[in-house]
Amino acid sequence: MDGFTHLDSKGKARMVDISAKDTTLRVAIASGKIFMKQETLNKILGNGIAKGDVLGVAKIAGVMAAKKTSHLIPLCHPINITDVKISFIPCEKERNIQIRAEVKTLGRTGVEMEALTAVSVSALTIYDMCKAVDKTMDISDITLLKKSGGRSGTYVKKGVEI
Repeated sequence: MDGFTHLDSKGKARMVDISAKDTTLRVAIASGKIFMKQETLNKILGNGIAKGDVLGVAKIAGVMAAKKTSHLIPLCHPINITDVKISFIPCEKERNIQIRAEVKTLGRTGVEMEALTAVSVSALTIYDMCKAVDKTMDISDITLLKKSGGRSGTYVKKGVEI
């Protein structure tokens, strides 16, 4: 079971004991995309979706999701998040919106799962608010772009500039 910190000596799932780890600044950046019809993208950008400000609501949903990650993923530690930034980058050429989440903490464990959860829930919120006009939307490419802090140091996804 070497390398799997969430498994005990018998191969059973467990929460990792982080009490001996140093408190450091930890940052994670994740991204994802939601693809849609051009008409749907235009309505979102023009604030023409009947349910209201799609990107404003999706931003709040992403922040809330980051804060609640340990309630959704069983072995995640509850984390005192110090900052969450959610941004949206529309791409008319590819008919999508890229979602990016940056999460920070001063703590003993990283915030990768919080950043990934924020992106996922932001995308799901966009889908929910727009499904009446476009059921063909696709959510994809949810990935960790960068993480820093902690024993393992900094990771940057190959080919990504941040």
